[in-house]
Amino acid sequence: MNPTSLVRRIASVVTLSATVALSPLAQAQDKEFIERSLCVFDPIGTNGPLFSITKSFQPVALKEGIKLKLHAYTDEKVAAEDFKAGQCDAVMLTGTRAREFNKFTGSLEAMGAVPGEEEMRLLYNTLSQEKARKYLIEGEYEVVGVLPGGAVYLHSRDRSVDTVEELQGKRIATLDYDVPSVRMVRHVGASVVGANAANFAGKFNNGSVDLAYAPAIAYQPLELYKGVEPNGGVFKYVLAYMNIQVVIHRDRFSEKAVQVVRSEAIKRIDEAYEIIAEAEAGIPDHVWTYPPEEDVRDYDKMLREVRLSLLEDGIYDERALNLMKAIRCRVDGSRAECAS
Repeated sequence: MNPTSLVRRIASVVTLSATVALSPLAQAQDKEFIERSLCVFDPIGTNGPLFSITKSFQPVALKEGIKLKLHAYTDEKVAAEDFKAGQCDAVMLTGTRAREFNKFTGSLEAMGAVPGEEEMRLLYNTLSQEKARKYLIEGEYEVVGVLPGGAVYLHSRDRSVDTVEELQGKRIATLDYDVPSVRMVRHVGASVVGANAANFAGKFNNGSVDLAYAPAIAYQPLELYKGVEPNGGVFKYVLAYMNIQVVIHRDRFSEKAVQVVRSEAIKRIDEAYEIIAEAEAGIPDHVWTYPPEEDVRDYDKMLREVRLSLLEDGIYDERALNLMKAIRCRVDGSRAECAS
């Protein structure tokens, strides 16, 4: 699959869920059009694939009586701020940026908390239950859709860097607004080089940094192979699990709208995982590097220590961490943490 096709499929899954949240509002008996706006983060802007796919849903929404106004943002921070200021009714963000609107769902990307697809599926199935909805509501906001973005891996320009010790002193493109990422990079003795979702790939590809972290779905669209090839690699150890979230102002959407989008989002989990699988398969075999088996448990322990320190500092939600621990232990009861 070519990069453009892959990104368009990813975009279609996410934006369909967002649009479903809007369409039930058209049930008004007077048939009058209702205007609702959606802030869309796309690093490329109005010409980007994510925003382009979103535009294709405007006529669909119009048939349901909704005038869907779209706003493209190349800066995710600005999109979040405009949403918070009430300039948009809904916003589409990465889970990391969405943390300010919901601490619980913002903790789903916690370091090492979701080690694989099986755990992620169990987590999403749990969150789709009606009894879990209380965790998706925080103040005036509600997370109405959560979709997987895939495992986050460390990308290196030098494949010989394959242990934690060798990360010391290395420059890592780090989301400077994300406290957990900064904490993790400093924990391993590496150097934080501030970056954001729009520029981290460029810093990695041009050699401004030695390493960057990203899910496989970013490898082709953001041309990370330019930084990896010819001497680098992608370290196949799951640092975290990325997700994309649709957040709304609760008072601007009907109760039925919220219920429908949650139901539709879970139906599209399989499609999202197909996209992730294709993206991972698209990274050449020779690019992947693997941690020694005896080191994996040490890495798990290290990430757990970082998670707990962030919990103590109030960054993560304890309920979310407890839920993900229960899921990890359900999948693999032999993990050291499951004894306690």
